[in-house]
Amino acid sequence: MSLTDRINALLPQTQCTRCGYPDCRAYAEAIATSDTPINRCPPGGEEGIRRLAALTGQQVTELDAEHGHEGPRHVAVIDEAWCIGCTLCLPACPTDAILGSNKLMHSVIEKHCTGCELCIPACPVDCISLVNVTELETGWKAWSPMQAEDARGRYVLHQVRQAREIVVQADRLEKKAEMALADVAAHSQLTDPTVLDNKRAVIEAVLARARARRSAADSD
Repeated sequence: MSLTDRINALLPQTQCTRCGYPDCRAYAEAIATSDTPINRCPPGGEEGIRRLAALTGQQVTELDAEHGHEGPRHVAVIDEAWCIGCTLCLPACPTDAILGSNKLMHSVIEKHCTGCELCIPACPVDCISLVNVTELETGWKAWSPMQAEDARGRYVLHQVRQAREIVVQADRLEKKAEMALADVAAHSQLTDPTVLDNKRAVIEAVLARARARRSAADSD
């Protein structure tokens, strides 16, 4: 197991991004490869810093306040009366802990919510709030290795699903663009050749972007 993997295994896997990195593994890799400080994970708290120090040899220091403060674990709760079913919170949740579909009320599966808070800024009507579920217990006293492993696994599946959706969307866009490009005049109310040539160039650019996104997703 690589040093990055061992460091990642000591992180709480909330994927909250408060450390300044896009996910827990990215933070673990930064610690392993560039001596990034180990005191930037509020969910792990003081205990998390001690665990990381024992593995990496870095000194135990106080949690960096610029990245947040250690506190009890919270879970997200959606106010049914205000939820408009916009689905914007669904891709924001790193563990797919939110159930819902377009124009239907959403709800949070409490046992899968890591309290990352990423769904809150995504909500356009501010119908998501946080509820303290561990009272005075904080850090690793409020979060178990089993919960962390479950969150990590769900995050991996979340990434796979998002990558698949990118490919599907790119395929749909590519087919639509190819149909329009095959007969630009038939897909436009305009008849000016110059304008049609400009539209053809726009469609070709859209097609190129769709193929690039699909190619990038396939390579990942």
